[in-house]
Amino acid sequence: MIFKFRKKHDLTESDVTDEKVYLQRREILKKLGYIGAGSLLAGNAFNANAGPFDWFSSDDDPVFKTSPLSFKKSGPDSQILTPEERATSYNNFYEFGTGKGDPVKRAQGFKVDPWSLTVDGLVNKPQKLNLEDLYSRFDLEERIYRLRCVEAWSMVIPWVGFSLAELIKQADPLSSAKYVAFQTLYDPKQMPGQRSRFTGGGVDYPYVEGLRIDEAMQQLSLLSVGMYGKTLPAQNGAPIRLVVPWKYGFKSIKSIVKITLTDKEPPTTWNILAPNEYGFYANVNPKVDHPRWSQARERRITGGGLLAQDRIDTLPFNGYDEVAPLYAGMNLRKYY
Repeated sequence: MIFKFRKKHDLTESDVTDEKVYLQRREILKKLGYIGAGSLLAGNAFNANAGPFDWFSSDDDPVFKTSPLSFKKSGPDSQILTPEERATSYNNFYEFGTGKGDPVKRAQGFKVDPWSLTVDGLVNKPQKLNLEDLYSRFDLEERIYRLRCVEAWSMVIPWVGFSLAELIKQADPLSSAKYVAFQTLYDPKQMPGQRSRFTGGGVDYPYVEGLRIDEAMQQLSLLSVGMYGKTLPAQNGAPIRLVVPWKYGFKSIKSIVKITLTDKEPPTTWNILAPNEYGFYANVNPKVDHPRWSQARERRITGGGLLAQDRIDTLPFNGYDEVAPLYAGMNLRKYY
């Protein structure tokens, strides 16, 4: 049975920039000489502070192959989705480098087959899923979520996947399980950022994350195997990633190989690296600033034009108010 829910904040694939508009835009840029000049842009390409044309790379760049998925589409909504080419070329995935454009350039040879995802720890029925299981064991649905980065930029993305709760239920957790820990693939041969702390932004790999079990069982928590109707690109966390839309993006761990249920709060990568900046909970909160910048507003990455600067107010819990009861009575400045 497909798990489907509709909320006022649900978004739809119909809001993605029309493909004809996108192709026309690319043709104009080609004529202007901005596409196909990847070598000229190499020094600044995809830099967060670079110019408007740095979203594009050479047409000769290799492309990570994705495939269409069969899933139940979501209903109509009013918000505009981030164009696919932006959502797949502006990424934080330090396993492939610390620049926003590093993942799309360096993950193209990434291999996801074979893949193994294990679910273990305080469970009665440990699970081991291969690549085919990720696409066929669960009924897939589209959920269009806002993604808010801790760096104060955001996107709206049509994810395809299944509820994290469904996988946890299959593992039959023990009553003593209080937290869910996640681990990313560790493969320095494929992931150049893992080869040293210098190339990987100071991170001690493998990347790890965690949720309280009630957060993991919340209906919004999604295990995504696709986006924009296709399997996940490597730079976006292929073949499976977590999406927790009311938390900052670094909580949504990519390329997951292990999920462990435990009775202790698990370590999380960014909290280990900078505990004064990145807490375990990482709930989107416009009233709690990052030590180095405000979280009150965000830059929404849209298809509003090459020079668009779409800045909007940030909402508590990223606008997903239904999760607020999970934190009733908690001091969200202390438990940031």
